[in-house]
Amino acid sequence: MTDTAFLSVQNVSFRTPNGNTLLHDVSFDVDEGAILAIAGPNGAGKTTLLKLLCGLEPASDGDIWIKGQNLKQLSAMERARTIAVVSQQEAPDGRLTLRDYVALGQIPIRADASQDDNAHDLDRILDLTRLRGLASQKMGRLSGGERQRAHIARALAQNPSLLFLDEPTNHLDPDAKGRMLSLVADLGITVVMILHDLVLIPEFATHVALMKSTRLAAFGPTGDVLTPDNVLATFGVDYLQLPHQGRIIPALDIRKTNTKT
Repeated sequence: MTDTAFLSVQNVSFRTPNGNTLLHDVSFDVDEGAILAIAGPNGAGKTTLLKLLCGLEPASDGDIWIKGQNLKQLSAMERARTIAVVSQQEAPDGRLTLRDYVALGQIPIRADASQDDNAHDLDRILDLTRLRGLASQKMGRLSGGERQRAHIARALAQNPSLLFLDEPTNHLDPDAKGRMLSLVADLGITVVMILHDLVLIPEFATHVALMKSTRLAAFGPTGDVLTPDNVLATFGVDYLQLPHQGRIIPALDIRKTNTKT
């Protein structure tokens, strides 16, 4: 690993027990405070990569280093004190109040502070995620956007230095997507997230990893990687950059195709 990398991925591959390769020889470094968006077509290896990075699956080959420590050598408790994960499969008991659900994130660190300090920190997180007014609501009564913010709040309650998000804007309307990613961008911690919506990435991510056919197709600062040539080579669609009110607005030229031939 490099001396300055906060997250270092070195020659990481993953194979299933029957020998299928789902990820092949991926390497990159992420600095502290960066926001990395992972993008690619279906089956490219995005979810597999995220699972390896947060320790949900062990890599078949290679190493992952977080703050100079090999992920293989971290215990489950040590990972929980460093890493927080928000997956697509979050399904909390709908009978829980939002506050009680978010408080579950404090379990790995609860002994580090007094009960009052933990309560104050929980209030801070609910304010940060604009959920204080919903704290007594049952999880089963929240909207999709409110539940997604609750999932992020629960992750933040762990006080992580590295946050992983699996498609955090899935099923959200356009305004909610912007609000969600604005919240993530302002956290001030290192974030790695899978995003399918390419046009959101330039506004909210500092770096991009483009995946294709289980390999890393391109990696680097967003402006260097998310180019018309790279998007066309990875996704097969034209990536447009349109001037609008002094800004460059990205768009995808997705056209109707003849499905009858």
